[in-house]
Amino acid sequence: MSDKPISLKVLAAHLDLTVPTVSRALNNYADISPATRERVKRAADELGYRANQNARRLSLGTSETIGYLMPRFRSSIAQPFVAQLLQGLGEALSKRNWDLLVTHAESSKDEMAQIERIVRSGRVGGLVISRPLKNDPRIRLMQDLKCPFVVHGRTGASEGYAWYDVDGEDAFITAVNHLVGLAHSRIAFIGAPLQYQFAQDRLNGYQIAINANGLDVDPDLTQIADFSDDGGEIAMNMLLDLPQPPTAVVCVSDTMAFGAMAAIRSRGLRPGVEVSVIGYDGLKFGIHSNPPLTTMAQPQAHAGRRLGDMLLAIIDGDDPAKHQELQRAQLLRRKTDGPFNAAAQTTVSFREEYT
Repeated sequence: MSDKPISLKVLAAHLDLTVPTVSRALNNYADISPATRERVKRAADELGYRANQNARRLSLGTSETIGYLMPRFRSSIAQPFVAQLLQGLGEALSKRNWDLLVTHAESSKDEMAQIERIVRSGRVGGLVISRPLKNDPRIRLMQDLKCPFVVHGRTGASEGYAWYDVDGEDAFITAVNHLVGLAHSRIAFIGAPLQYQFAQDRLNGYQIAINANGLDVDPDLTQIADFSDDGGEIAMNMLLDLPQPPTAVVCVSDTMAFGAMAAIRSRGLRPGVEVSVIGYDGLKFGIHSNPPLTTMAQPQAHAGRRLGDMLLAIIDGDDPAKHQELQRAQLLRRKTDGPFNAAAQTTVSFREEYT
């Protein structure tokens, strides 16, 4: 065997196969038979072939790069959510030696222009879109560009494209039912702007559970705020200023829950004692909040892996409509979901009246 690595072309000639067939066999494509894949890999080992990434990509006619369109957010506290998702996405792509390109835009207009520029440049073989709107123009653009894509979340009408989502409606039904089981009856909701489908789904779940438990949906107990920790803090302060403050609150994200807890503590109250708080996401550092945050947890790393696997399958030729996956969030109890305490509620009213 020569010390000089052989080329893909030489390996293909040795096997009497085409260069694309050998390349796809080496990269475990499903359209190559197991016997051919094994034969190619055995010959590659015997001849000392080592893949040239650029040559392989040129031979396959694809960039072998996936783009991730990072959602816009105002607070750095939301970054762990994205970091966990990217970890899983990177794991899925590494199995096929694909790369990940992360891109970000400051406005929706810039985002649309950026998508079109990246796709038309041929730099990516597919795109992952996060945090969809109810009626999201990015999805129509991707369909028009005929570029493979998968959405982390869903729009109002979710037929005809690939998506992975966690059932936000079901999660908030679970959260409210849990608080009712702890004898809370005045339960508030802190949500995000309702142009996002996930925000609407979670509000729907809250309202369904409130009604199902024989409680009244009080408009004063619903606060829609900026999707940030600051937004959660402002919303919680407004709830605490009510003549009859809530004894518990469900928040559309852990980020907003952290803000709500800051507002509760600033009044000399204790999350989980005077006011119970449940977040949504299951961010790992929620265990280090004061006190540790109870949350509806969704596995972000798993979501990233599923998004990567789904998109690669679509790039390989699968029908996007066959890749639609809905998971459930799980209640992760820590220290901010306490039972209703009449004495503690008297303390809330007293402090609100005399502070």
